[in-house]
Amino acid sequence: MDFFNSALGKNITFVRPAYFIISGLSGIPNIKYYYVFLFFVYIVSVLGNTIVMAVICLDHNLRTPKYIAVFNLAFVDLFGNSALVPKLLDIFLFNHRYIPYNDCLAFLFFCFTCLSMQALNLVALSYDRLIAIIFPLHYQVKMTHRFMLSLIASFWILVIIAVLIAVGLLTRLSFCKSVVINSYFCDHGQIYRLACNDYTPSFVISVLLPFVILWLPLIFILFSYLYIGFALSKVATVQERVKAFKTCTGHLSLVAIYFLPILITFTLMGNIHPNARIINLSLTSVFPPMLNPIIYVLQTQEIKESIKKLFKIRVQSKITTKK
Repeated sequence: MDFFNSALGKNITFVRPAYFIISGLSGIPNIKYYYVFLFFVYIVSVLGNTIVMAVICLDHNLRTPKYIAVFNLAFVDLFGNSALVPKLLDIFLFNHRYIPYNDCLAFLFFCFTCLSMQALNLVALSYDRLIAIIFPLHYQVKMTHRFMLSLIASFWILVIIAVLIAVGLLTRLSFCKSVVINSYFCDHGQIYRLACNDYTPSFVISVLLPFVILWLPLIFILFSYLYIGFALSKVATVQERVKAFKTCTGHLSLVAIYFLPILITFTLMGNIHPNARIINLSLTSVFPPMLNPIIYVLQTQEIKESIKKLFKIRVQSKITTKK
């Protein structure tokens, strides 16, 4: 009963601070150069994801269920980095470390929503590859535009509700001591630990959300590729195996880039310096959105061919105009 009373906050007056203070990295000389580096990473991310989204929109051949998920991944990467990096630069480059209470919760909501959607987008792409390789003759029937749109929409609804619950529970906490957040943004785990009343509901959410939005997707992706590997082992020729596996290399690269830094951070959480944790998590937040479009352009034949075709059409139209 105490659990629900602390969550619902009946007949309780909450002490909410006017602002939080983001500590960021401490004791590192010339750290501003790191934030300038993140700015250039952000610019590359914006350009890359914008190009991928534009190519998918302009080329009718790419309007397939798979590229609905790719488009959504590019949108989430663009939106997530735009929610995080400009604010991060404002905090640390221009020394605006004091963030109003409501702004901090909004910052948390947008950052966690986009980070969570990145993982679930990888689930959608792995399911697409699973159906394409295991049931190639039934792919057009099983993987329709309507199914993929419904899957992506359900992921958005799940993530938004889950993060809203996490943010809502933070509003039931009182902060009567420190308001310094030992992170590079308004981190959920760092915020609820500052509370001076019972934060059990927020602690439960902090355990459940990573399991549902990080570990379950990773387990599904690993099992889907184990199944794909088992199915490919039964294929008669090595060439057919390699050809089928090549269609998965881009997605596997995205999975490794997204999950490996998170796994390392969570595994070594208690043994690494706070600065190392902040650098690792900040790079995990900004690097995948930059690398995802590059990987898809370099490793996906359809996108490479589409870019060449669109560029050729553009050049020909300019020549025709000059004539």
